[in-house]
Amino acid sequence: MAMHGKIVTTLELKSSAEKFYKVWRSESFHVPKHASKHIQGVDVHAGDWETAGSIRIWQYTLGGKPGVFKEEVSFDDENKTIALNGLEGDVMKIYKVYKGTWKLTPKGSGCLAELTIEFEKLHPDVPIPEVYIDLMVNLTKDIDESLSTE
Repeated sequence: MAMHGKIVTTLELKSSAEKFYKVWRSESFHVPKHASKHIQGVDVHAGDWETAGSIRIWQYTLGGKPGVFKEEVSFDDENKTIALNGLEGDVMKIYKVYKGTWKLTPKGSGCLAELTIEFEKLHPDVPIPEVYIDLMVNLTKDIDESLSTE
């Protein structure tokens, strides 16, 4: 079984690419408000809310269990892409590499969100991160729903 790989899925969102991207680009402190059943908090550990290279610590719930994810964020404003590169936390106990990415492409009044997780397992018996792509999907849907009702 492969030790590394990539999972990709695409969602159609009601929110515009600009509006959804803005949440991650400069207002990620609002994510717990938009998706409280998945994300309970986020704090800046180094840097700030808007600068690439900043480090944030997320408190989340997955399968009814609390988790922590420390990541370094990067942005590609031209392509409306956000990447969260895992540094520490629960997910890093089983993956050597973990990088979650949202790429937003305008489509009509909404957008397409391509969600990707790139990973490398620490051990061959570690599962591919399907539960984490499910978390990304549900988180994305909740943020989109919240933004579409604002």
